[in-house]
Amino acid sequence: MKQYMETKIVKAEPATRYELPNGAVLIQPDSDKRVFALDYRTIEERGYELHHADGSKSWCPKAEFEKAYFQTDRMSFGQAIEAAKVGKKIARMGWNGKSQYIELAYGISYKNHGGDIVNCDHEAIGNRAFAFVGASGVQLGWLASQADMLAEDWYIVE
Repeated sequence: MKQYMETKIVKAEPATRYELPNGAVLIQPDSDKRVFALDYRTIEERGYELHHADGSKSWCPKAEFEKAYFQTDRMSFGQAIEAAKVGKKIARMGWNGKSQYIELAYGISYKNHGGDIVNCDHEAIGNRAFAFVGASGVQLGWLASQADMLAEDWYIVE
């Protein structure tokens, strides 16, 4: 049997899920200070309310959530690359310049000395490369340093 891994980005907040005796479900974020008069037979479960990109919400028990998800403000280089592959801009907290980030660029072409437009298409990576965006402009074909690859301070730029 093959093994699979899922990568998706969600916003989440700690919450408590209540299953009421009448079958209704109530999810209360931990930040919500409201007090509910609940029947003594109520089942309480700690976990997270997930807010998906399409606007939907779902529930995930605490242990399952903490096993499957990691915060996007302290990622490894591998996790940051996966975020870039789904269209996120990424950067390191340790970088000096403000407004610096990298993103995955597609549809790359260039004009050669003869004036011809050449569309890049590499057998292994196709027509994409990392682009470094900073105050001086865009550097196409950005390469990570050893320090960048081993760092655990990558984050998603909003």
